[in-house]
Amino acid sequence: MTHVPYDLYGARTGNSIRVAIAFEEAGLPYTVRLVDLRQGEHQSAEFMALNPSGKVPVIVDRSRGPEHAPLVLTQSNAILYHLADLAPEILLGSREWRARAHERFFFFLTDVILPSHAAFWLRTEATANVARKILNDRAMHAIGLAERFASESAFLGGDRFGLADIAAVTIVNTYERELPWNTLPALRRWYEAAMARPSVVRGMRAFDV
Repeated sequence: MTHVPYDLYGARTGNSIRVAIAFEEAGLPYTVRLVDLRQGEHQSAEFMALNPSGKVPVIVDRSRGPEHAPLVLTQSNAILYHLADLAPEILLGSREWRARAHERFFFFLTDVILPSHAAFWLRTEATANVARKILNDRAMHAIGLAERFASESAFLGGDRFGLADIAAVTIVNTYERELPWNTLPALRRWYEAAMARPSVVRGMRAFDV
């Protein structure tokens, strides 16, 4: 039996899907462990032993072998950087572009994903409609700024598909129907190519089990 060194515990959340796409893009073998959030599996004793905060994703890395304790990581962006350490040329691109790749990865984390997540958590508060709209508008405005990134190179982080693209594709997918695509031709080209990429197709479906 082939040993698969990585377990990915997750659900159909943006953070989990980004990690799945990174695994697929890097070509690292992993096993999906679906955590059913609706059934409260993220609050089970078994899962809480891995991550006391009860959040997904979580990876268990046994790649160093049975003589070492497995590495458990519970923060999605730390997981992405761990995978990038394992496959830097793939997920971060050439050294010439690496600083740019880091910059654009963090642009999507702080300027797009962060306000989008804040808007999501406000969705059930009737009095928060105005704040939610402000946050969503801010996220979409920031996505629009990425038109420049897509105009400068084939991929958002440089000379190859990597962490910046992984961070971007899932959140752009969230706002796909609301974006003014007629004003974003380069970003549209990038997005259509990214969504057709085999690693993205597989990663998007990773938790459809």
